[in-house]
Amino acid sequence: MRISKEKYYLEIAKAVALRSPCTRRKYGAIIVKNDAIVSTGYNGPARGSTNCEVGCIKNILKLPHYSNYELCPAIHAEENCMINAARNGSSVSGGVLFLCGIDAETKKIVAGVPCDRCKRVLINAGITEVITTDEKGEIIRIEVSKWVEEDKRKYEETVEKAKKNQL
Repeated sequence: MRISKEKYYLEIAKAVALRSPCTRRKYGAIIVKNDAIVSTGYNGPARGSTNCEVGCIKNILKLPHYSNYELCPAIHAEENCMINAARNGSSVSGGVLFLCGIDAETKKIVAGVPCDRCKRVLINAGITEVITTDEKGEIIRIEVSKWVEEDKRKYEETVEKAKKNQL
């Protein structure tokens, strides 16, 4: 029995994640366009920079997952996927990004949740959908266009809060 296309591509994203040098969470991303993989990427430091395997700054500072991205030298899997496509002249507009996360210690699947920065990169690159999983391995489909409205709403809420604090 054949696995679904979604599971097939998520398994490939999982294999890409295993290349990540991150000692906390390994993420792999692939972009599929017209049923062909056009790019892959995993989280890790910039080419030639200090490798995460020498010691994770977020572990040293005991910082929680999904926070303090500005301290981590890694480029996210989604970003590396876009960068690799650009380096090779591949168009990603209209593509679907598949994202898989793995806990480096337990080797269990973790939710693939793009951060706000990566969401904006995916919006501007023309990615139409993100397919990922939750911790149970259930497939989650996200329409990227919904992030535009979410981003607008967050901005408006922040402006309103700022105005109230100034009065």
